[in-house]
Amino acid sequence: MGLVVPAVLPASQKDLEEKLSLFARIPSVSRVQIDVVDGRFASPASWPFSAPGELERRCAEGGMLPSLDRIAYEMDLMCLDAERAAGAWLTLGATRLTFHAESPTDLPRMLASARTQYGDFISFGLALNIASDLALLEPHLDKIDYVQFMGIARIGRQGQPFDKRVFEKIRVFRKRYPDIPVQVDGGVTLESAKSLLALGVSNVVVGSGILKAKDPATAFAQFEALESPFGV
Repeated sequence: MGLVVPAVLPASQKDLEEKLSLFARIPSVSRVQIDVVDGRFASPASWPFSAPGELERRCAEGGMLPSLDRIAYEMDLMCLDAERAAGAWLTLGATRLTFHAESPTDLPRMLASARTQYGDFISFGLALNIASDLALLEPHLDKIDYVQFMGIARIGRQGQPFDKRVFEKIRVFRKRYPDIPVQVDGGVTLESAKSLLALGVSNVVVGSGILKAKDPATAFAQFEALESPFGV
């Protein structure tokens, strides 16, 4: 799979469809992250929490995420009830779920339940906020497939500046757990991406750095041109 994972924070169903269509037209896109914000764990609420019932109706109509033959969709579940929120997206074809270590949910129970329900065809990741201690992650590393470090101070909003504090977190984590894939989400630029790759990051998740570019396809290609021996 590629180095860069484009990210969408949908304002509406139409907004999601337009942005996913844009990424589907870029042949080298192999993964896309959809940010799901419930307005309680993080805010403001994104679609579908901003329009209750719309996602369920789409599932009932048999809709699927585009280009499932070549694009793997991962859900960044910034939700109090992340396991429940995941269900509809899995119905639409998502195959990767990112939970958050700061969630008040019983993480061991949720991870065990999700693994039991969805089996080995779903990949699970655990995200950690910039100000949180690595100790929140460590008891769960044997139950997940990757770790996602947040590169911004306030999750759930695109367009925030990259927070360099994440560099030290990655250094420490990589020293302790060199074999666990790591991705970084939030505020990633071409310059910060170079530093992240040098620290052993596997993938960078990029939202506004692509979507707000004059030519998103060119912006994506510039990230993809960066070299990493750690890609997953």
